[in-house]
Formats: sequence, structure tokens, C-alpha cells
Amino acid sequence: MPSPDGPPQPAPRAWQVVLEHIERDLLDNTLSPGDHLPPERDLAARLGVGRSSVREALRVLEVMGLIRTGTGSGPSSGAVIIATPQGGMSALLRLQVAAHGFPLDDVVRTRVALESAVVEDLAAEASPDTAPVRRLLDAMDATERTREEFLTLDAQFHLGLAEASGNLVITATMAGLRSAIESYVRVGAARVADWPAMAARLQQEHRGIVMAVEKGDPGLARDLVRAHITGYYADAHFARETSPPPERITP
Repeated sequence: MPSPDGPPQPAPRAWQVVLEHIERDLLDNTLSPGDHLPPERDLAARLGVGRSSVREALRVLEVMGLIRTGTGSGPSSGAVIIATPQGGMSALLRLQVAAHGFPLDDVVRTRVALESAVVEDLAAEASPDTAPVRRLLDAMDATERTREEFLTLDAQFHLGLAEASGNLVITATMAGLRSAIESYVRVGAARVADWPAMAARLQQEHRGIVMAVEKGDPGLARDLVRAHITGYYADAHFARETSPPPERITP
């Protein structure tokens, strides 16, 4: 019988390993405001991960307001600690580590609530900046993309919408949930018999969401993103294993 918490969760991804390492140093005061993090190359070698994983972890920390990154050389270059995780910020940082163990239903419900708010806010803006997410969609259209590559870009697309909204709290929370979201999306993709057809449908839905945002229709954008998330949840057969999300998420 399937677990009530959804599919088995994989080991932490490489960027999570980096985040956990930096988190420990921040919380035990090995690192303090004003300190520089080691260069990306050194962190990657020390932790046995790629530099792209280091960059992703640093980007999450920057969104959370814990580090500032600078280019070039000199005292302002590299990643500098500007705050220590206190209170809610500490909880958000720990969310990165805990997210892979959350029940699937909770992840999906939270995702629906967050992403609905994101697209409603974006659609209400006079001139939302959708160029970055459109570039991601164009990259996802490439026929040579593997399933894994498509899913990686898909995760970045959804996070990109949150970033475009300018809401730092939602963006940080979405980043914190990324491992849990990617986990069930990848498990679901492996269950899909006709992946090319599914990818084409997901792309059509992605573009529909972006068009609703660009047209300034918050209600349509909200409904489309909800249908997109819950439709995949059902089509990947998770609905048979766990309780379906509610029909409508309200604040």
C-alpha cells in the first residue's frame, strides 16, 4: 500500500548539501556578518558538488537576505554574510532541509496557494516583466531536451514567476519548497506513459498562464495555475494515494 505521505523522497540534491553546510556555519557562529564565504570553486571541491549547485544555494541565501554577492575583486567581491538567520528567517532556511520530508498533500496545497498569489499579483501589475520566464519556455521547447532537463527548467520557470512578482517572502518560501516540488514532479514524470505529449501539454499550460498575466487577468491566471498544478497531480496518479487538494484555496 502506498505511503500516506506520498512517494519515497530521494536524498538531498547537491545544492541542498551546500545549503546545509552554510546553514550549520551560520547557526553555530562559525560564520558571522562581515565574513566572506569561501570562493565557489573551494566550496564545490570541499563538498564534492558542482559549482552550479554552489551558485544555486548562494542565490537562495541572497534571496533570504543573508548574503550579498559582488563581482570583480576586492573586499566587496564574492559572497559576504550580511545577516544571521533569526526567527522566521531561520525557519525559512531550515525549510530547505526539511522540505523533502513533508507530506505530498501539504506541499501541493501550499504550492497552489503560493503560486495563485504570485500570478494574481503579477497580472495586477501594469507591465509585468515576463521576459525571463518566456526565455525559459523557449528553452523548454527545444526538441533535444531530455525529460530531466525539461523538469529542471520547469522548476526554474515556476520559481521565476515568483521572482518576477517581487515578493521576497513568497520567493524564499518557493525556493525552500523546491526540493519537495521537484521530487514529486520527477516521480510523477516517470509514471507518465507518453512523456512527449505530457510535456507539450505542460508547455501549453505554461504559456496560457503567462498570457493571462500579460493580459492583466488575475482571475484567469489564478485559475490556470491551479488547474496546471492539480491536473499534473491527478494525471501522475498521486490523487489515488493521497487526499486531493481542496477545490479552492483562500487566505
